[in-house]
This record gives sequence, structure tokens and C-alpha cells, in this order.
Amino acid sequence: MRRLAGHPVGPVGLGCMSFGGIYGATDVEESFACMQAAVDLGVTHWDVAEIYGAGVSEKAIGQFLAETGAQVMLATKAGIYTQPTRHFSNAADDLRRSLEGSLERLERDRVELFYVHRREADRPIEEVTETLARFVEEGLIGGIGFSEISPASLRRAHAVHLVAAVQSEYSLWSRQPELGMIQTCAELGVAFVAFSPLARGVLSDGFPGRDAFPEGDFRKGQPRFLDPNYQANMAYIQGFRSWCAQRGWSTAATALAWVLAQGEHVIPIPGTRSAAHLTELVKGAEIALSDEDLAEIERLLPIGFAHGARYAPSQWAAVEIYG
Repeated sequence: MRRLAGHPVGPVGLGCMSFGGIYGATDVEESFACMQAAVDLGVTHWDVAEIYGAGVSEKAIGQFLAETGAQVMLATKAGIYTQPTRHFSNAADDLRRSLEGSLERLERDRVELFYVHRREADRPIEEVTETLARFVEEGLIGGIGFSEISPASLRRAHAVHLVAAVQSEYSLWSRQPELGMIQTCAELGVAFVAFSPLARGVLSDGFPGRDAFPEGDFRKGQPRFLDPNYQANMAYIQGFRSWCAQRGWSTAATALAWVLAQGEHVIPIPGTRSAAHLTELVKGAEIALSDEDLAEIERLLPIGFAHGARYAPSQWAAVEIYG
């Protein structure tokens, strides 16, 4: 078990973005089956956000929990808005309105963890942390978190109030957090929650290839999926897949085992709405990578191997760069 916002959680959490349709049309029955599998497998840390499907993901979770009475540790996020145009706000009134809407959709009177999804650059992070601290005092949230901030911002926020978690993209092809965030979290006793630990689905045996991306799939515009980057990346990853197969491990489970090996405070949240896929993913916690295994993985997928940026230019807004 690992700890998050004062709660013991399994080593692998569940990212719930796909319940909102970002990777194709949603299917409520499929999402419910995935959530039931999560409960059965002991995956009780679920991560969602207001913006996922414009509330669809939160509604699905709320309905499932209301119908089943399942007990899970919920984390949700706010701070990204699409009306009248896409923008970021960490204003107290906006965050409170978002939190209240999330609680209504989740059919909860509190959530265990509430993140600022993206930091509003012109608003001091100390002010934002004070807003979140008030939510803690009011009993609306159990802990506060930030997504895609820098180590320096974490230190500033943590000086105001205990930060429970920082969430950033982290996988074998996105390793920026090693430039200080993973270390700072360990120093301060903050959980590091790794989203997209399977590299947007690439680090799996069932990855169908970019030609199978549905219309509207946001990966279509990301540089790593565009030529010639895509071909170079697939060549590297195929070598890793072959090595995993030789060891008798699935590619996805091995990729998660690697993330878990980076520290006891690191908690990956792979996203899926497939019960079968989730069953495969939790096996990552059963793989104990030796020093030799880790060295071979580093040889196959050396740090910085990925060709192209992880986001398109328009997607970098409000993501803090450091290093």
C-alpha cells in the first residue's frame, strides 16, 4: 500500500478521463464494468476532473457509487474552463463553484483530494493555496494538490499549507519530473501522482496505432504522433515490447512496474474504461524489477529517447516548465 492525502491506497490508481469520451464514444455499461473491476481489484484511488467530458466522467462515477455503495478515495480537479473560450482561473469564486459542481455530480459532500488542474500564472500560488486551505477547513476536501507545477511552486505552496499531492505526466517517454519534482516531493512528504504512465497508450501490447485514433482524439496533434517522430518512437518502443514479452510480462504492466520503482511516494494512475485492461494493469504491482532489469530498460528506452514534444504548442499553456 502507498499513502495519498492521509489514506492508504493501492500502488496503482485509476485515471477516469476516458469515461468522458476523450478517447472515443463513451459507454456507460463499459465504464461501470471497469469501476466494478476496480473495486474488486482493490483499486480504490480514482482520479477525475471537472473538465473530463464536461462533467460526464464525474456523473458516471457518482451514479456508480450511489448505486453500489462502493467506498473509494476520490480526487478531482478544477481550474480549466472552456467558456466563453478556453482559459485558466484559480480565483476563489471559480474554484469554489467548480468544487460544488463536482460534489453534486459525484453525489458526495466532500472529496478526499482536490487539485488545481492548471495554475493561473498571474495569481500567486500562495493565494491559491490559501483558498484550498479554506476548503479543507470547511470539510469540503481532505487534501490539496496541484497538477503540472514546478518544484519551486510546490515549495512556495507547501510553505502555506501541507500539499498532499502533485500530479504530472510521467512515464518512460516523459521524464521531466526527474529534474527535481520527484525529489522535492520525497523531501517534503508529498505524493507524486503520475498520469499517462503508459505514454498515452503507446506502452501497451494492445496499442492499435495512430491510424485507429477516432475523430477528435487529442493525440492526433501531438508531435510524438506526427511524422517523422512517430516512426522513430515506435522503433524504440518495439524493442521494449519484445524484451517484455521475453520476460513473460505485458508491456503495460512492465511500464507501470518501472514507474512504481521510482519511489514509494510515486503512484501511477493509468487511464482506462476497460475492466480487462485494468486487470492487466494492476499486475504491474506484482513485478519486482531487478537492478539488471532497470538497467536494460534504460538501455532500450534511454532518458530523452522520445522524438517530439509531449504536447502541441497550444497544449503547453499553464504547464510549468523547469529544469
